[in-house]
Amino acid sequence: MATGINEITRRAFTSLAAAGGLARAAEAERPNILWLTCEDMGPQMGCYGDAYSNTPALDRLASRGLRYDCAWSNAPVCAPARTTIISGVYPTCTGSENMRSLLPMPAGMKMYPQYLREAGYYVTNNSKEDYNLVKPPGAWHDSSPKAHWRNRKGAQPFFSIFNFVITHESQIRTRPHTWIHDPAKARIPAYHPDVQDARQDWAQYYDNITTMDKMSADVLSQLAADGLADNTIVFFYGDHGSGMPRSKRWPYNSGLHVPLIVHFPEKWRSLAPKEYKPGGSTRRLVSFVDLAPTVLSLAGLQPPAHMQGHAFMGQHEAPHQPYLYGFRGRMDERYDLVRSVRDDRYVYLRQYMPHLIYGQHIAYMFQTPTTSTWRKMYDEGKLNDVQSAFWREKPPEELYDLAADKDEVKNLANDPAHKATLERFRKAEREWVLRTKDVGFLSEDEIHTRSAGSSPYDMARQPGKYDLPKVLATASIASMKRDADTPALVKALADSDSAVRRWAVLGLRMRGEKSVKANLPAVRKAMADSAPAVRIAAAETLGLMGEPADLKLVLDTLIAVGRHGQANPYIQLGALNAIDSLGKKAAPLAAEIEKLKATVQMLKGDAARAAGTEYIRRALENISQNLA
Repeated sequence: MATGINEITRRAFTSLAAAGGLARAAEAERPNILWLTCEDMGPQMGCYGDAYSNTPALDRLASRGLRYDCAWSNAPVCAPARTTIISGVYPTCTGSENMRSLLPMPAGMKMYPQYLREAGYYVTNNSKEDYNLVKPPGAWHDSSPKAHWRNRKGAQPFFSIFNFVITHESQIRTRPHTWIHDPAKARIPAYHPDVQDARQDWAQYYDNITTMDKMSADVLSQLAADGLADNTIVFFYGDHGSGMPRSKRWPYNSGLHVPLIVHFPEKWRSLAPKEYKPGGSTRRLVSFVDLAPTVLSLAGLQPPAHMQGHAFMGQHEAPHQPYLYGFRGRMDERYDLVRSVRDDRYVYLRQYMPHLIYGQHIAYMFQTPTTSTWRKMYDEGKLNDVQSAFWREKPPEELYDLAADKDEVKNLANDPAHKATLERFRKAEREWVLRTKDVGFLSEDEIHTRSAGSSPYDMARQPGKYDLPKVLATASIASMKRDADTPALVKALADSDSAVRRWAVLGLRMRGEKSVKANLPAVRKAMADSAPAVRIAAAETLGLMGEPADLKLVLDTLIAVGRHGQANPYIQLGALNAIDSLGKKAAPLAAEIEKLKATVQMLKGDAARAAGTEYIRRALENISQNLA
């Protein structure tokens, strides 16, 4: 009988919403929604079968709710992951995939709490935001450490987030620490060396998860004490995979697989998906881009057409999806470009910059003891091939069977037995990039300059602004490194599109010294290109693989671009990355680097994010140390 009454009120609520009377709908007809979130945590929980983990409170929630076994963050690092959630749109098409960039929201779009607020919900966030898109005014009623559903007026329906930072990467390396989980019993993935630093870091990670579990229990106790548990749908999830190196920042399953538990009280069971069974699990593919449309669907709102995710519960539940999509762009001070796809069994990575090693030096990542020890052991020749791979250049494609290879270390991309699977994933990745109009194939400075006065999302949809099929085709042949494609790359050096020219230069570099030396005049000509990104790529290529006589012009070009780039931090950061790649060859620039360091001013808040000041400082510091 209760279910029938709930269905009647749900239909009445939907009719009010359609008629524009959503804010006037009776408050009791709308569910409260509570999100418990934490940082840098994969599904290392008891309810996911991890016997080493100790998560009693969240395990109890799972015993009363539904556990998602194939849930992904679309980004393996916090800011772009949260940007995906808040917008319901892939950051790869809003230009916000790069860490701590700051870009305008596309025209006509709102952040999902705005839609909830307009519908009469009291919306709070306690307390991290970390979006790469500029937050419109009034997105939240309260977004602060004091935010709480208890601050709403009367029985107003609420949507509240509580975010726990104890599991963040920075807390793994906090010392001194008394280990609760025995480091000797920690599982060490095949790609990490089995040494004390790795064991202690993994054990501390699990200790922090247990602490977070107690924090979750406290919020759930408050919900029960307020008499709201029977009227509140509860979510728990982590914001991407673990904070350990090669999980965080990498769009493998290890970096994107997150825990997701959803509990529906009986009153709102009609809004649950068909697969919902208390204490059950599902292998339905869901990801962060789906969260915004899902929460709107639970509130009775039709998700806006621009949202690229799919509601996986509620009144507007969409069909199951065949794939999940991940990405990697600039991570702090280092550039890269990776796209990944998974289904129920396999994960595929497409490396568009395979000439860059996995483990580029990111200052923040190297503060974790495992990272620095891992690198030191590689330099000393103490690792096996699987453990060494992180410090070497990447293959253009990777394919892993998650059922047989949990750690994703056996690449099947060149296995004839998996050719059909590889081709299926290639097709899925390409179609996703084209369908969503991925702007990540532009250099970061061009993402900003081409969209000046607009947004990257809107720019990519304006005729003549961004020929993605042509740019993608060049990036694809460049990164596959086939010698037969070299003539096409040489021809592309004269293309009218600067993005195509940049990928052409990068393609020659990816093929190595023989290819570069065979086309020296064309690469030298590119050093005078009108586009800074092309000049940077050409100078770096010549500096690494050209003639000794090219070096002075290379260094003069890069430092000139670096100085000019102070007006455009993304140009400057690109030039600094190129200088750093030259190693000791850049020694004549040591004095200039020190001058640039002296000019870097530490800004605060959004200004620092927009200018990328901190990442420029880190890049300069690393160059300075390498040249010392």
